[in-house]
Amino acid sequence: MGVTMDGTKQQRRGNTRQRIQDVALELFAEQGYEKTSLREIAERLDVTKAALYYHFKTKEEIIVSLFADLTQPIEDLIEWGRSQPPTLETKQDLVRRYSEALCGAEPLFRFMQENQATVRELRIGDTFKDRMRGLRDILIDPEAELVDQVRSVSAMFTLHAGMFVMQDLEGDPEKKHEAVLEVALDLIAQAHEHAHRRD
Repeated sequence: MGVTMDGTKQQRRGNTRQRIQDVALELFAEQGYEKTSLREIAERLDVTKAALYYHFKTKEEIIVSLFADLTQPIEDLIEWGRSQPPTLETKQDLVRRYSEALCGAEPLFRFMQENQATVRELRIGDTFKDRMRGLRDILIDPEAELVDQVRSVSAMFTLHAGMFVMQDLEGDPEKKHEAVLEVALDLIAQAHEHAHRRD
């Protein structure tokens, strides 16, 4: 019984932490990061500032924790990709999985795009760049011609562009997501095909 109570308590703590992160991101999107205070986050959550402090002492801590939580799937993906043979199937599977991870982290990516100075200041941008390099190194064939290496990297950025640029276009969000993924997969296939045609 003690284990269950601990687990429930832990789960409740986890839920509160996640609610704080979600509400903070909402407020940052509505009124900007600089203009949002911890007091406003606590008010929106209907908790005391002391309750908020139990989880996070600063807004910066909230953003850093959000970044760590929402990008963990990308870190896991890099580990998975490094353990696989460098086949076309592996690379396309990596792109599919990365596309799913991006969907889950969309609010954070929007924050990063709109608050670049804060991202630089908190150094979360450096961590993100490291993760992008990790994905790039799996997708690129180092023996491929430069144009095909660019195609491989462009597949990742096609997914990024799809998150932001495609939102303003008319159409069903699911169909737009599928179209973006299809283009990214096609770039990977072209790069792989050209590299192996030379062998």
